Amino acid sequence: METESEPYVRLATLRQLHQVMADMNTARSLADTLQTVADGVVNGLGYELACVNLVRPDGDLVVAAFAGNPAAEALITGRVGSRESWERRLSMGQHWGDLVFIPHTEGWILDDDDVPQWYTDGPAPRFEDEWHPSDRLFAPMYTPGVQGGACGELIGVLSVDRPRNGRLPGAWGREALQMYAFQAAIAISNARLRANMQRALVRLEREQQALRASEESFRQAFEYAPSGMAIAEMGGDQHGRILRTNDALCRLLGRPASAMRRYSFSDLVHPEDIGTLLRTSAEGGRAELRLGRRDGSYVWVSLRNSVVADAADGPRFLLTHVEDIEERKRRELQLAHRASHDSLTGLPNSAELRARLAARLCRRPTHAGALESMDAAYGHPAVFDANGHGFDFPGVAALDAYDHHVHTVSPDEAERDDGTKGLAVLFCDLDGFKSINDRFGHNAGDAVLIEVARRLTRQVRDGDTVARLGGDEFVILADGLGRADAQDLAVRLRSEIIQPIRAEGRAVRVGASFGIGWAHCGMTADEVLKSADERMYIEKRSRPKQHRRAG
Repeated sequence: METESEPYVRLATLRQLHQVMADMNTARSLADTLQTVADGVVNGLGYELACVNLVRPDGDLVVAAFAGNPAAEALITGRVGSRESWERRLSMGQHWGDLVFIPHTEGWILDDDDVPQWYTDGPAPRFEDEWHPSDRLFAPMYTPGVQGGACGELIGVLSVDRPRNGRLPGAWGREALQMYAFQAAIAISNARLRANMQRALVRLEREQQALRASEESFRQAFEYAPSGMAIAEMGGDQHGRILRTNDALCRLLGRPASAMRRYSFSDLVHPEDIGTLLRTSAEGGRAELRLGRRDGSYVWVSLRNSVVADAADGPRFLLTHVEDIEERKRRELQLAHRASHDSLTGLPNSAELRARLAARLCRRPTHAGALESMDAAYGHPAVFDANGHGFDFPGVAALDAYDHHVHTVSPDEAERDDGTKGLAVLFCDLDGFKSINDRFGHNAGDAVLIEVARRLTRQVRDGDTVARLGGDEFVILADGLGRADAQDLAVRLRSEIIQPIRAEGRAVRVGASFGIGWAHCGMTADEVLKSADERMYIEKRSRPKQHRRAG
């Protein structure tokens, strides 16, 4: 664009400028756009050198593209100039609209600042409008839609050097450079937007891939887990409804997946375990309970809950891990049974007998001394009024529990039976058992004990307790009996015991002595057993020796 012909700009020049701008707006990446901007200054506007200084996030400007001189490009591309130095440059010199021209007469003071720059050699200008090698021309680029540099956000600066005709740009050249900087700012902003969108799309695709991989991993872990897994709804009218189960849970309960979706865990749990299920926390809750199988049986399982969300703000679901603990529970019950039952006869042992008896009795405090005895149990002293009666204190709630206890009473022991029912304790000692052990051996004795235990159990009611106290001593707890009822029971049990027993291939006989004691609140289990034991010995001594059954 020759200075002297600016009023008559050639059509070819306009076409070339139009093509440069088109290339600038169709570049494939931000880096290509920046280089196209620099190349366009050289190819379309007729300057020998062009540099694109791009504002970084920290505010400083970096040389992002260079055109016109490969040596200078290698020297300064990637170098950074401070924002402070750039603002100083843009505030100096002559302002041609948005352009800033700093003549060589003023620019010498910028030779030592930190802005990357280059120098071109050449003779001193001979004419007033001739370009000096130390002249500087800058075209600031502002955000699109902003007219004028004062109000816009600076996104970069175009630095140009030495028009090819060697003259300072005229009105047309200045207008063309300013228009080009405006279009370059649009192109760079669009390229940044595209780059950000591409990065966001790449990041989104990676996240989606990771999510799909995570979902697939979860699906495989859920489906192929060796123990049961279930997903249930949380909240709403369908809270707790099972949405999905894995094969392991379906096999455990003997129910198809389609049928499982009709239930919630509250529908499947054993009625006695409903309270345990309801007390189980949704988040991190654990419980051991029984779930119903399709055949009507129940299996012991361990439930472990956790809460998962379908999306950041999506619905929440309950993920339940179901582990089969039937074998462990069976072993635990076996161990508990062995600890509380006699290994020979299978009857409750002495410890279990005392525990069952103690559970029916209470030590009812009726005066200050009795309350004082509870100090150690409840961790604080009792308080009494002036008459020695206990009154309100923190531990009195424990005493209030007695008001809800069904007190065990003893039938009237006078000659007249007034019909009172109580907890009868029948102490049984076998007569002639030692001679069986001595004559036929302990195997025969064990066979006798096993058969006696069976006969005693057969003669009592459901809910009564037959226990082996030790050796050849048995105890029967029978609730709700009067004195006559207890005596009739003792007669029936003795009659059953004295029948012949097959032991080691021979028939043997044993007799039985019974003592009937009565449990009532205020007594200990040992006191009740001692009372029945003493009555048994009284009864044993009262019968002639020849009337006792021997082996």
